[in-house]
Amino acid sequence: MLSVQRPVVLAHLRGIRSARPQATPAEVVATLERRYLAAVTMGGAAVGAASVLPVVGVGASFALSAVETGGFLEASALFAQSVAEVHGIAVDDPERARALVMALVLGSAGGDLVRQLAGQAAGVAPARQRYWGELVTKQLPKAALGRLGGELRSRFVRRFAASQGASAIGRAIPFGIGAVVGGVGNHLLGRQIVRGAREAFGPAPLENGPARLRAAGSSRRPQPPATSSR
Repeated sequence: MLSVQRPVVLAHLRGIRSARPQATPAEVVATLERRYLAAVTMGGAAVGAASVLPVVGVGASFALSAVETGGFLEASALFAQSVAEVHGIAVDDPERARALVMALVLGSAGGDLVRQLAGQAAGVAPARQRYWGELVTKQLPKAALGRLGGELRSRFVRRFAASQGASAIGRAIPFGIGAVVGGVGNHLLGRQIVRGAREAFGPAPLENGPARLRAAGSSRRPQPPATSSR
């Protein structure tokens, strides 16, 4: 739920690049942000709107909220790993992907925790201005990654349960109010994750450097050379 397989990430990027073959990495990231915010906002609003239906009671609304929460986390994982891929970082390890998503949900506190544990593992604190996305997805040693995951998990559960619990109650409110609460709540949390991704990875690269990213954007198969008939 907190990570997706890399082929799904590459397919997601391929779909964007097939529509805009000349898009710069910054434009690809902007498209990822727009699609992500639209998806999570619509998901929250849809569950809230369901409470208007007479056949959907409060209990069923909470059940739908639980399903929608899973969708939110999966969309967040796809967004985060796609942004990492644009920056030339392939996140193949599910443990690193989960740590990335949890840190993004925690906001600045998540980034500070990543820097702190990375500094402890290396024996020296990384520079404050250094982007922490590469630390958690690539550079942090496996032993330190386990400790980071445990710390992030405990904080993530408390933070996400509190925010989503209140949002779930809001979604259960009928008369269309739940749709507004659900949509706005998801949009605000999604905006926080987008800001966190910008802080984690910094500006998008100027060019599509990695060969794998260019391959992900190419939807055409190479054609065999033409043979001349005599």
